Amino acid sequence: MRLPRALVRRLSFLAPVLAMVFSVASAPTALAFPPGVPGKSQVQSELTSLSVQAEGGMTGYSRDLFPHWHTVSGTCNTREEVLRCDGTNVAVGSDCYPTSGSWYSYYDGVTRTSPSQISIDHIVPLAEAWRSGARSWTTAKREAFANDLTGPQLIAVTTEVNSAKGDRDPSSWKPPRTASHCGYAKFRIHTKHRWGPTLQSAEKTALQNMLNACSY
Repeated sequence: MRLPRALVRRLSFLAPVLAMVFSVASAPTALAFPPGVPGKSQVQSELTSLSVQAEGGMTGYSRDLFPHWHTVSGTCNTREEVLRCDGTNVAVGSDCYPTSGSWYSYYDGVTRTSPSQISIDHIVPLAEAWRSGARSWTTAKREAFANDLTGPQLIAVTTEVNSAKGDRDPSSWKPPRTASHCGYAKFRIHTKHRWGPTLQSAEKTALQNMLNACSY
């Protein structure tokens, strides 16, 4: 049966709308961005303003110099707070550790239902921050940096992808999920702008390339 021409035009008009609806409906239900992520234009200005220097060494470094997972409130520490905020339908026990929920890992597009399979990534790694200036910070500032819940410095991801990243910067590691490159660049640039670690030249180039892929 041949459809009336007017009806065909209406269906053609609705096609992109329906496609968008189905796309949203099929997207992962557990996808929490870190807080405080600016738009592309602001992040571009921040990237331009960052100081470019060669990285220093690891002499004197210890993760203990960045006291992390401190108590946020009650029995909840920073790690548990990120697990709660970044997950979907998260239930916790009296010790604040999740007893159920699901977590969508932004870096690799994997969803997990066990918190033991989820790591909290420092988007600017502690060791990389040390090499980029944090060795001269006070312990109090390093602690605040390692437990930053107000900016895009902490995100729940799969343990595997967090281990693969290690303390590498974007010149040698990028999220395997290409669609996350824009967000990852924004997270790192804004965190470095807020806290003050420097960039190395290759890192800045890699961040700029990822930021170029952002539409807003």
